Order: sequence, then structure tokens, then C-alpha cells
Amino acid sequence: MTITAKQVTDHLDALAKPQGSMGRLEELAVALAVAQQNLRPQTKPRRLVLFAGDHGVVESGVSAWPSVVTTAMIETILAKKATSSALATTQSVDLRLVDTGSINPATNGKESPTFSDARIAAGTADLSKGPAMTKDQFHAAWDIGKVEARRALDEGSVLLMAGEMGIGNTTPAACLTMLLASADAGNAVGRGAGAGDAVLAKKRDIVAGATERSVGLLAVDPVAAIAGIAGFEIAAIAGYYAQAADQGSTILLDGYVTTAAALIAERLQPGTSRRMIAAHLSAEPGHRVALDHLDLQPLLEWDMRLGEGTGALTALPLLDSAAALLNDVAKLSDIMP
Repeated sequence: MTITAKQVTDHLDALAKPQGSMGRLEELAVALAVAQQNLRPQTKPRRLVLFAGDHGVVESGVSAWPSVVTTAMIETILAKKATSSALATTQSVDLRLVDTGSINPATNGKESPTFSDARIAAGTADLSKGPAMTKDQFHAAWDIGKVEARRALDEGSVLLMAGEMGIGNTTPAACLTMLLASADAGNAVGRGAGAGDAVLAKKRDIVAGATERSVGLLAVDPVAAIAGIAGFEIAAIAGYYAQAADQGSTILLDGYVTTAAALIAERLQPGTSRRMIAAHLSAEPGHRVALDHLDLQPLLEWDMRLGEGTGALTALPLLDSAAALLNDVAKLSDIMP
């Protein structure tokens, strides 16, 4: 039997509190219960899979930071000294780090590479000069994500989050938002990790040009269109989301890049977004466009823009509170004489 928003609202209204008195927390409780199809939703155990990959387009000057920063941040995450690892520990989240920087289509998604050291393999081709990846590479990345979602379920996690690490990844995210959510370059392209005016202008030109190349392909070969402007870690996150939805897991979205992956998942596997809750609205202008396209309302609007799953981790206590409201509060009828 399908659990509807009205059924959850009726349950909340029957609790020992004035109806609607918990405001937006009750709205979140409804969203969580509907996403899980359970009047007693669970938020623990939970896992954050952080997918890492580099982007060839960085060489065309779209970022204020060089790709070497990706490796430096992987070292920091492995040392449990990054923002994501600190917040994951605080929120009792299992954090798993996956290398998508070297995609081998021959594995057919059977292998999900993790980091034996902090050296990330070469990433995508420069999307300003041609397709970022082949269709085979896209499918291999997608399958890595599916493997990770199945692993999370098999190991007991009920709430799944994805994070990303890769300098330059707001450029493919902007391309995907233009392609799949009908944004224009002015709305889709932001400053990422602190781009100045000159870099921002170059980034807009590159995003507009690369997206135009994919527009004509979208109707006839959507995978080719998406692969031409995506990133390995973004494709892996899309597969992770698609598999998570298929297996009934609840998805807590992070920021702009992961929401671009959600656009891919929804396009290629319609209905995936019904399992999603948006943690926050980032400072990137295209994030609002992408969330609106998915019909998702963010829980927080705090101008965060780090990535790494940090927005989702910050919003987690709200989901815990919403679950507690549904699971642990007595009904009014049970306490009245």
C-alpha cells in the first residue's frame, strides 16, 4: 500500500501536540516518511560515499585552483582531517571514499576502486575541446555508483548520501544544469571555489559552448549528450542515486554538483527523485534551477558551497528530529483519560 502525504499528516495530527505546531519539521517528517514509504522512517545507519575525480577542463582556466588540490584534499580526507570527515564523525556517518578518476569499461562496474594511497588517476578529457568521456566510460562510472549503493544497502545503511571531490566540477555541473534543467549560462554558472571575474567569464563561455554541442544529441542519444559534458564522479553519483532509488533507499542530496548528478539520474531513470530530500541550497546560482526542476525544496539556505557531502551532513540532525517525531511521540488519544 502506498503511503501518502495525507496519511503522514494525519498521523502527525494525532500526536500529543497541537496540530502543525512543529512547523517545517512536520513538513520534513512527511517528506521523509513518503520517501521511505514508512510511517516510522529510519535515518540510521547512514553512509556517505565520496566520489573523487579530476576534470580536464581545468586546463582551460575555469577554476581558481589547480587539479593538484584534488589529491591534497584526498590526503586530508584519508587522514580524517577534512570538513567532510569531521562532520561525518560528529553525525555518526560511515564515510567511504571512491576513486572514479580512472574508469575501465572492461570491469562492467564489478570493481569499485578505493584509494590505496592518495594519488588520484587522470580524469576526464577537456570538455571545452570535445566530449569529456565516451559512452562506455559513462556506463562504467554509472555502474561504479550502482555497486556502491548496493554495498551500502547490503551493509545495513538506510539513508544514503553522496559527496564529490574534484577541482573544476562546477563546470560540468553547470553544463548539465543547462542541458537537463533548461537553465541559461547566466543562471547555471557560478564562481565555484572562488573564481574571479575573468575566470567566471571564461567559464560561462566554455559552459555555453560545450552544452550547445550536447543539445542536439539529447533527444536521440541522451547518454552520449550527457557523457560529453559530465565528470566521472558525477556519472558515478548518478548511478548511485538511480540504484538507491531502485532498492528503496532514502537519498539526502548535497550541493550543486550532486544535484547535477540527480538530474542525470532522473533523466535516465524517471522517478528517482521521489526518493530524494534536498539538504540545502548552495551559493551556486544554478543549484536553485536544478532543485526546482526536480521539485525539491532545500532544508537549509546557508550559502554553503564546499561540496564533499558537507551540506547533507549539516542537515542530518533535522532528519533525525523528523524521524523522532514520527517514531517516539505518543498519540494524544493514548495519554488522555
